[in-house]
Amino acid sequence: MSSPAGLWETLLSAVSRTAPPPVTSVELILAIVAAAALSVPRRSWKYFGLLTTAAHELGHAFAAVTSGQRLSAIHLRLDHSGTTTTYSRSKAATVWSCFWGYPVPAVVGAAFVLCGFHGWGPASIAAGAAALASTLVFLRNPAGYLITAAAIAGALALLLLVPGGFIGHVAVALGLALLVGAVRDLVKLVHVHFRRRSRLATSDAYILYRATSVPSGIWIFLFMTAVGGAWALAIQPVAAVLSAGA
Repeated sequence: MSSPAGLWETLLSAVSRTAPPPVTSVELILAIVAAAALSVPRRSWKYFGLLTTAAHELGHAFAAVTSGQRLSAIHLRLDHSGTTTTYSRSKAATVWSCFWGYPVPAVVGAAFVLCGFHGWGPASIAAGAAALASTLVFLRNPAGYLITAAAIAGALALLLLVPGGFIGHVAVALGLALLVGAVRDLVKLVHVHFRRRSRLATSDAYILYRATSVPSGIWIFLFMTAVGGAWALAIQPVAAVLSAGA
């Protein structure tokens, strides 16, 4: 069994760059299929969607902290809902933190894809685990601890048990899954506004409308633009590999 010092050295080595993994077109096609399999069917989304929920609330929390707000509590629930409670006297800061929920799973997904392709796969997984660990002090419900602890444990298992060169492949696949998951979340948001208006109070777009008088549709469009931008960044290395393998 490794000593604590050995485990610490392993984790520290994860932040160093490895050789870029030789990602093939066949692997990418399989990764895209796996991403769809995680994010589209209800059974798999029931579990994988919890990770996008954690990223969503982490987006709110990070935006709040970086805009000078006081972060008070984060709740994550097993039904894929979540709440981040902040305090601020600045309306602009409140709007800023409210906006960054839906785009962040896609932004994180694009970061994983790009890092995976360029030899920073282990570092991206370690950074993700550290970001999740930083929220533990703000979690206020058992489900939140369960979801976050499971995600951190999965990241640590990757870093400790999987060769660094292979983690790049995992980062690419995970990033693609988060990108697909971000699109599914946006589809769900649009569905709330058109078909389940009784749940409007839970919509970030509606909350932003109430805070700014800017219509919810504009905010949804801005969410889509941010998610689309993340997709545009991530798709470049993917398209290069697929075109080379054609």
